[in-house]
This record gives sequence, C-alpha cells and structure tokens, in this order.
Amino acid sequence: MPLYLPAARAQSYPNKPITFIVPWPAGGSSDITLRAMCERAGKVLGQPFQIDNKGGASGTLGPATMAATARPDGYTLSQLPISVFRLPVMQKTAFDPLKDFTYVSHLSGYTFGVTTAADQPYKTFKDVIEYAKANPGKVTYGTPGAGTSLHIGMERIAAQAGIKWTQVPFKGGAETNAAVLGKHTTLQADSTGWKPLVDAGQLRLLCVWTEKRTKNWPDVPTLKDLGFDMVFDSPFGMGGPKGMDPAVVKKLDEAFKVALEDKEVIATLEKYDMSPRYMPAAEYDKFARQLYVEEKAALEKLGLAAKS
Repeated sequence: MPLYLPAARAQSYPNKPITFIVPWPAGGSSDITLRAMCERAGKVLGQPFQIDNKGGASGTLGPATMAATARPDGYTLSQLPISVFRLPVMQKTAFDPLKDFTYVSHLSGYTFGVTTAADQPYKTFKDVIEYAKANPGKVTYGTPGAGTSLHIGMERIAAQAGIKWTQVPFKGGAETNAAVLGKHTTLQADSTGWKPLVDAGQLRLLCVWTEKRTKNWPDVPTLKDLGFDMVFDSPFGMGGPKGMDPAVVKKLDEAFKVALEDKEVIATLEKYDMSPRYMPAAEYDKFARQLYVEEKAALEKLGLAAKS
C-alpha cells in the first residue's frame, strides 16, 4: 500500500457523517450534554454526528460494541464512562480498557446525588441511614448499573455507615427517575437527569457527591458535610477503537476542544451542574491508564473485584 494513503485519508477526513455512541438511554443528562458537544464539534469538522443510544451493561455496552466491531477510521466514536475501567475488574468482559480504545478527548464529569420521592418520610439523608441501620437490606436504591460510580459510591457509603442496602440496577436516568417516583425503589443514586423533577418538587435531593455544595442547590449537603470522606464526580471522555490514525485523532480532539469552549455547550452543561474538563488525547490516555490502576485498587479494597 502506498505510504501517502493514511495522510491523504486524514486530510479528507471527515467526508461523511460520524456515528457517536451514547451508552445510555436518550433523554438523560449524558445524552443531552453529549448531543450538544457533538452538534458543535460537527460544525467544526463540517460533517454531522449521528447519535446512537446504546444503553446497557452499566454504560459499557456501547464502547464494547465499538471496540469489537468498528473500524478505526474515525467514523465510530463513543463516550467512555468511568465504568469501562471498573467492569473489567469486577467480571469478565469482552474488552480491555488498556488495549482496545483510542483515547481522543477528556470532556467533563458529573454531579451525582441521592434523591427520594417528595412524599417519602425521609427528610434528610441521615433519616435514611438511621432507617437502614434498623432495617438491614430494606432500603433499595436505583442506579444506572453495577460498577457505575453510583453503585460503588453507595456501597462505600454503606461500608462507612455500617449499614446494608440493596442496589436495583437500571439502564439509565430515565429508568431510575421512574423507579424512585413510583416508589419501586426507596432512593435513586444518579447524575443530574433528576434536576427537573427536584426543581418541580416531585423528588427530594438528599445529598450531592461533589467536593463543595453546588450553586444550583446550596442548601443540599455534600457527603463530606454528612461525615463521609469521599467525593465522586465520575470523569468521562470520548474515544474510538484501537489503532486510529493520530492525524484523525488530532482533528477530532481539536473539534471537541472548540465544542467545550462554546457558550451554548457550557450553558447546557451548567443546566445539569456539569462543567468542561478538557484534556487532549495524550494527556487523556495517560489519565485513563492511571484511573484504571486506581479503580482496580478501590474495587479490590471493597471486595468487589472478581476472583482470579
């Protein structure tokens, strides 16, 4: 094959729409904010992004499908949530986060919180903890899946508080919203897809998992305020299958950097209490590899790692 071909391909890239996998159901905070980023990045690149919602397996189904089936030509990309670094530690998976992805750009992180239905008797997070102590296993909480930050965070809270509660995994925020509203679960632990329901008074926000209280809900305590020495914001980025042309990666990375500086994109992120946390490809790749090491150690400490 002539040596000039990859460079020629990179120069003409992209010449058709790009598929972007959102590994969560439509309508949640991830879906809405990633669509905003893709719309702006598409304008920079001169080709639109086509969103493919592929929820399941705690946010890893989409990336795993991409890694297994997509060509590394820059026309199939996916959000890479933190669960891609956790699930392979917890169970056998079809992908290896250290080998099967090309890391393109780090993008943002989440504000997580725990909600309950407004007409539940729990006025504070402390009320739930006290009930859980008296009734082991009876408090249920919905999450977007096993191995997500929400699952790991709730189990770390339980370990610190000396309680037992029961996870009920779902595919994403639309389902966890419905579950807690309908009292199918006592609690919901999720990112800010619950914001409209909290603001409308249908859900009660009991705590947030950020370093400091958020400007959207200044009266809601952080986990640190409540005596739990932990912060969870679940950083995420985007990438493609292994083996992508570095010149194509550079074009994509630059387009998403522009997107994260766009006022409309920033406003969409702020709506869900998120903010840009951009890292270029090389820095993100290094960050991802260190994150895997840290998550593996944390899961082993919690007893959630698969036995080899």
